[in-house]
Amino acid sequence: MKKILYTLALAVTLWSCKTGSTSAGKSNVVEVNINLVDVKDDKVLVTVTPPKIKTDEVVYSIPKTVPGTYSTDNYGKYSEDFKAFDTKGNALTVKRIDDNSWSISNAKALKKITYLVNDTFDTEKGTGFGNDDVFSPAGTNINAGVNFMVNTHGFVGYFKDNLEVPYKVTITHPETLWGATSMTDEDASKTSDVFTTPRYAVLVENPIMYSKPDYTTFNVNGMDILIAVYSPTGKFTAESITPEMKTMMTAQKNFLGKVNATKKYTVLLYLSSMAKDDAHGFGALEHPTATTVVLPESMPKEKLVESMKDVVSHEFFHIVTPLTIHSKEIQYFDYNAPKMSEHLWMYEGVTEYFANLFQINQGLIDEAEFYSRIADKIEQAKGLNDTMSFTVMSKNVLEQPYKDQYLNVYQKGALIGMCIDIIIREKSNGERGILDLMHKLSTEYGVDKPFNDDELFAKITQLTYPEVGEFLNKYVAGTTPIPYDFYLAKVGVAKATEKKPGSIFLKGQTPYITIDKQTKEIIVRSDIEANEFFKNLKLKGGDIILAVNNKPYSLENIYDLITESENWKENDPITVKIKRAGKEEIVKGTVKLPYEESETFKAADASKEKLKNAWLKG
Repeated sequence: MKKILYTLALAVTLWSCKTGSTSAGKSNVVEVNINLVDVKDDKVLVTVTPPKIKTDEVVYSIPKTVPGTYSTDNYGKYSEDFKAFDTKGNALTVKRIDDNSWSISNAKALKKITYLVNDTFDTEKGTGFGNDDVFSPAGTNINAGVNFMVNTHGFVGYFKDNLEVPYKVTITHPETLWGATSMTDEDASKTSDVFTTPRYAVLVENPIMYSKPDYTTFNVNGMDILIAVYSPTGKFTAESITPEMKTMMTAQKNFLGKVNATKKYTVLLYLSSMAKDDAHGFGALEHPTATTVVLPESMPKEKLVESMKDVVSHEFFHIVTPLTIHSKEIQYFDYNAPKMSEHLWMYEGVTEYFANLFQINQGLIDEAEFYSRIADKIEQAKGLNDTMSFTVMSKNVLEQPYKDQYLNVYQKGALIGMCIDIIIREKSNGERGILDLMHKLSTEYGVDKPFNDDELFAKITQLTYPEVGEFLNKYVAGTTPIPYDFYLAKVGVAKATEKKPGSIFLKGQTPYITIDKQTKEIIVRSDIEANEFFKNLKLKGGDIILAVNNKPYSLENIYDLITESENWKENDPITVKIKRAGKEEIVKGTVKLPYEESETFKAADASKEKLKNAWLKG
């Protein structure tokens, strides 16, 4: 899954997946060399030595789609100058079939292929979501001598009908750079790393980030954790965020109990400078033993740690599903003609639900915060198609109109998980919940035993109660909107209202500021009513914001202004330099946050207190 953060509207609106083995002789190995030393024109040379080819023609492909992204990204279009050679160094005839595949003639004589890889970060135009950009955590970066984000699916492909062949990947790199990964380097050299995997799918699930060494390691209940950070200005270090990550991951392991058996887990954090040629798609992508995270370096530490908690906890819970519990569509994933599973409600929704439930369960947040998050998900789900079958959407998520509904996996998907949890708690008198169901499913299936898509609902019903099966058929496969109040009432929770601070520069998707396309200056809008922040400082429509607290702002760093404003507190002193009617002036005052009344929930039925506590703390 790709967990998405910071879907940028005008500037930014906050918030917005195969293992196995095979035995083969040494000759039946795909050998790959990735040269990170001799980078030319921001391109990396990749050399591939094939296994023994027994056909006159062979096709080499780089993925069109990879597990967990639920999008068509065509990674092959970032490769060029593709060549094939025989044992004597003679060029063989190569034909490019499409963006991602090349056909090689006289393939029995094939000795090696070479091609150049461009990175995806350079090409991002917006958020990495909702456009043609590759989602940054699934993308690649080539910054010679400084940083390489090696999501292996962007550099290495596979020969048709040879997906189960072992891979040996040699990466030559500057001595000053160190590769953070969950794989084991089999070469003692300081300038060369050698990684072997039993098949292509395992290689794809093991990203590597090369940068100046900045990492920490710790152990949580038998699992070795590696946190690696790339921060372009050195603003953040792995050590600076490790305490919070250790607390969170310890809580996750305690929550999961016996489900997880992963021995090593790596978190790769890439912090973007927000420059035009840097990453702009913020969030994370999960793997069985790793998570890649991309966030803006400009974030205040408090917000960075908060974001890391949310995205990393979500990705970590993917250990349960789809990494342990998944369908045949995922087990036998086709990288260039993918067939999608019906069950995003489980892969993404239940995972997102766990990412929130464990925090209240382990005492990291209180009930009010948990209920506020549930209310936010209900509100955001209203903005999407609430009558679209979730299974139909999942099966067709790569196509329209279903593609546009993908974000609902984090909203309604999580709420589906919540409702199932409540049903199981009610029927078992609080003894069991959805985590118990996932324990049973992981025992029934597992990493190497996928389920049939159309049999999952029946299996879940068998393992739980008829009411769970009825819910799945009516509200997940069906088109009936879920009556959330009805299910929350089962645990004594009812609607309430609360006032909480809103964003200073945005109200929902509506910005209070705009940009002069000619001068790139930030202008206060005059066509909408100002909020308390603007009124308190007596800022008017048409005022140009030149600087805040002595830091200049324009289109170039407007993202910094938005993210930094989220750290402002009520009554903080503030100085704003503006230009009004052509004249510059300084406005001094205090921060007044725009408070908004919003729906939430609260415990309202004391007779259901025991069941509610079992739900939240059991």
